[in-house]
Amino acid sequence: MCCVRLPRVLRTASFKLIALYALLFALSVAALGGFVFFMTRSALESQMAARISAEVASLQAEGRDSGLDQLAKVINGRQRGLSALDYALIGPDGTRRAGDLPEPNSRRGWIEIQSYEMPNDEDGPETLMALVVALPDGSVLAVGDDLGRITEVEEAVLSAFGWALGGTVLLGLVGGLVLSAGFLRRLDSVTRTAEAIMDGNLALRVPVRGTDDDFDRLASALNRMLDRIGTLLDSLQQVSSDIAHDLRMPLSHLRQRLEITRLSAATLQDYEVAVDAAIEETNSILDTFSAILRIAQIEAGTRRAGFKEVSLGAIATSVVEAFAPSAEEQGKALVAAMPDRGEVRGDQELLTQMMANLVENAIRHTPAGTKIGVEVKDRPSGVTLTVADDGPGVPEEQRPFIFRRFYRLERSRATPGNGLGLSLVAAVAELHGATIGIEDNGPGLRMTIDFNDPHRARHE
Repeated sequence: MCCVRLPRVLRTASFKLIALYALLFALSVAALGGFVFFMTRSALESQMAARISAEVASLQAEGRDSGLDQLAKVINGRQRGLSALDYALIGPDGTRRAGDLPEPNSRRGWIEIQSYEMPNDEDGPETLMALVVALPDGSVLAVGDDLGRITEVEEAVLSAFGWALGGTVLLGLVGGLVLSAGFLRRLDSVTRTAEAIMDGNLALRVPVRGTDDDFDRLASALNRMLDRIGTLLDSLQQVSSDIAHDLRMPLSHLRQRLEITRLSAATLQDYEVAVDAAIEETNSILDTFSAILRIAQIEAGTRRAGFKEVSLGAIATSVVEAFAPSAEEQGKALVAAMPDRGEVRGDQELLTQMMANLVENAIRHTPAGTKIGVEVKDRPSGVTLTVADDGPGVPEEQRPFIFRRFYRLERSRATPGNGLGLSLVAAVAELHGATIGIEDNGPGLRMTIDFNDPHRARHE
C-alpha cells in the first residue's frame, strides 16, 4: 500500500519550524488560559464569600438589636433586588420565618445547596454557596448566592481563550504556508541556478534581492564561491593551454634530438652528449611542472595554517646577500635600503621565495650596468616591499599580463626561464592578502607589494 505524500510546502523545514512554534505558542495560550481560569474562579469565589460573610454579620447584629420578627422583615425586604442574595431564617421551633433558600440541613458553616427555581426546571438545579449560622435564641440563619454567576464568567473566559487558541493555531498555519511558499520560491531559484550551472552555464549566478536576509547572505556566499570556481576554471584552462603551447616546443625538440641521435650517432661520445642534453631538457620540463604544482598548492590556501609573525626586513637582507654576488658577476648592482623590520603574518618560506623571484627576475631581464634596489618600509596600515630597477622596464600595455603563467616579453624569449616566476609571486601575494602594484621607475620598473594589516590600521 502506497503511503500518502504530503504537499511539498508542508514538508519544508520552514513550515515544520513555524508549526512547532505555533504549537508551543498554542500550549502557552492554553496554559495562560488555565491560569486565568483558576485565578478568576478563586477571585470570584473569594468575593462571593466576603459578600455573604458581611451580610451574615450584618443580619446577626440586626437580630441581636431588633429581635427575630424585625430580622424576618429585613430579610424579606433585601431578597427582592436583582442582585439580592438568597436567605433562609428558621425559627427555634423549626418553622420558616423568612427567605426562600431551601432549608439547610443540620450542618453549620459553609455548605453547597441544590435548588430548583421552578418545578421541572429543564436547566436542572442551581448550586448555591451558603453560610449557615445559629443565632443566640436557637434560630438558624442561612445566606447564599448562586454559583452559576461564577460559572458564566468561567465560560466567558474559556470561550475567549478558546477563540484565541484557535486563532493562534490558524494564524500560525497560514503564516507557515505563506513563509514556506516564499522559502520554496527562493530555494527553487537556487536549485534552478545550480542545475543551469551543471548544464554548462557557468556565468549564471543566484539572484540576490538586496534585503540582506539569510537567503541573501547565502546567495552572496554561493556567488562568491562560483566566482572563485570560475576563476580557478579559467586559470586551469589557461594553464592547460599554456602547457600545451609552451611545453610542446621543448618536448618536440627533445624528441627530435633523440631521433637524430639514433639515426646519426656513430660513437659512444655522440650518445653521451645526446643523453646529457636530453637529461637537461627533461630537468627543465620537470622544473616547470614543479613550479606549476607549487603555484597550485599556494592558490589552494593550504599553507595558511602555518602562518606566523615574519620579518620582511630580515628576509630582504638575506635574499640580497644571496643574490649580490650573482648580480655583480653580470655587472649589475643589487642594493638594499636600510630595511625596516616589516613584521607581517605569513609563511616565511613562501615569502622568501617570492622576494627571491622578484630579485632574480630583475637581475635576469636587465642589462649590465643596471642598479636594482630592494626596500622594506613600515607604514601605519601595514608593510610595503619594493623592488625597483633602472633597466628597460616593461611596456605599459603589457604590464597587466606579466603575472600570467608562461607569459614572457618578446625580448625575453631567449632568456633562460619558464615564465612562472612572477606567477608564483602573484600567488604568494594573494595568499597573504597583499596587493601588487607596477609602476614606471623612470627609467626601469618598480614593483610594490603592500601587506595591509587592518589591526595595525585600527590601532594607529
